[in-house]
Amino acid sequence: MQPRFVGRLGLADAVTVANAALGFLAAVAATLDPGLAARLVLLAAVADGLDGVIARKTGGTPAGEYLDSLADVASFGVAPAVLVFALAREQWGLADPTLATAAAFCVPAVFVAMAVVRLGLYTAYDIGDAHTEGVQTTLCATLLAAAVLAGVDDAAVLLGATAAFAYLMVTCVPYPDLYARDALAMGGVQMLAVLAPAAFGRAFPRLLLGAALAYLLLAPRFYWRDADDPDARGRVERRDVEGKRS
Repeated sequence: MQPRFVGRLGLADAVTVANAALGFLAAVAATLDPGLAARLVLLAAVADGLDGVIARKTGGTPAGEYLDSLADVASFGVAPAVLVFALAREQWGLADPTLATAAAFCVPAVFVAMAVVRLGLYTAYDIGDAHTEGVQTTLCATLLAAAVLAGVDDAAVLLGATAAFAYLMVTCVPYPDLYARDALAMGGVQMLAVLAPAAFGRAFPRLLLGAALAYLLLAPRFYWRDADDPDARGRVERRDVEGKRS
């Protein structure tokens, strides 16, 4: 008897599932090697963009939009939360019931919860739009992973950023999707940060961190384009393809 997914899922879906697997590997690696975990999170972000490119070329499936959000929970919700917790545990010990201990446990948990809420709202209300409300989970995870690779390893700073992202993910601030050319450039920098995180004085993670921060702070006001612009981010186009096929 063949598995149920045979004939129902496409190549883009396989990449999406690989994204989820990378999220699990990143969460496991966080307890052993935070740097490796951060690189796996960035690799998952590359896969998250690649599935949209493949869907445009080969077509999507009705399951794709749901698989995408589920995979994002693993890779951009759970994995970065575990990474931040692991760094806090390494620095603070967390054996005693202190305020720091409570923060180390609760802030990552809230981050995961808000990632689930944000992705659920995105799937329900934002599909097919050229923008989304709230900061993308992928962007939050990229910022945390790039910060770790860039040398930001202070647990208090990372927990503070995680708490801020947990709030920003569920705000009503609109974020436009990236132009395809910018998404491609971002993916290239992400791959360089994965392959050579320490090269040239951590240049690639720092470049990625700077670019992601610029988008976080400036995109809601300065990055808008016409809704009919065909040069849209891969995921939006993938949603359109899957919606027509469902």
